[in-house]
Amino acid sequence: MRLRVRYSKLGKVRFVSHRDGARLWERALRRISFPVAYTEGFTPRPKLSFGLALPTGAESVAEFIDIDLAPGASVEFDDAGFIADLSNALPTGIDVQVVAETDPARGSLQTEVTSTSWAISGAGIESGPIETIAHDLLAADELMVERVRKRKPSVDDVRPLIRDLGVDPSGTKFVAELSTIGRALRPSELASAAFPGIDVIDLRVMRTHQWITDEDGQREVLSLPAVVTAPDQGQSA
Repeated sequence: MRLRVRYSKLGKVRFVSHRDGARLWERALRRISFPVAYTEGFTPRPKLSFGLALPTGAESVAEFIDIDLAPGASVEFDDAGFIADLSNALPTGIDVQVVAETDPARGSLQTEVTSTSWAISGAGIESGPIETIAHDLLAADELMVERVRKRKPSVDDVRPLIRDLGVDPSGTKFVAELSTIGRALRPSELASAAFPGIDVIDLRVMRTHQWITDEDGQREVLSLPAVVTAPDQGQSA
């Protein structure tokens, strides 16, 4: 049996790296005596599969992890108490939102996800003509961005990676859906291209959705139930 967990990562814990975040999950599962399956060999590890890495410093209301249960084990994963216990075992700022069973035969989270949505805010964005910039970038035939790959600078056309751009209802956040196929475009790279001269250190970046696109159309990896309200995207540390 495999469980898929959706969780948020908000506040100061956003500075925890992807690798260190994996260790936090391993410790949390041990704390609640979760019957996780382990790999074989001399150094058994819990069978955990994470989704696309979240840039260090970014927040998210749509992170995912797949957890394999030990053979013969069962968990009342749809019980509110279980979700609360798991959240309490994790650091402040990481909260479990939804747990559901998923087919082990399906692809990994990293291969299933085809695009992700982001909300970007910060100094230099609130006062800018965001709607005009979004419209112009979508209408452009190309968008050349200088990036570093394997310690070597390169200039790439990232326009094909931009699926959609817009503005959130408050008018202060730049909203983008970016493809994850191929070499992904970082939200900070998009912000630098859209708002030349902006200091990326001052940006507040949040991942709001992860999408799967197949023959049935586009859908979230795991949707929030109607009774759950996603945390305010403007939440401060």
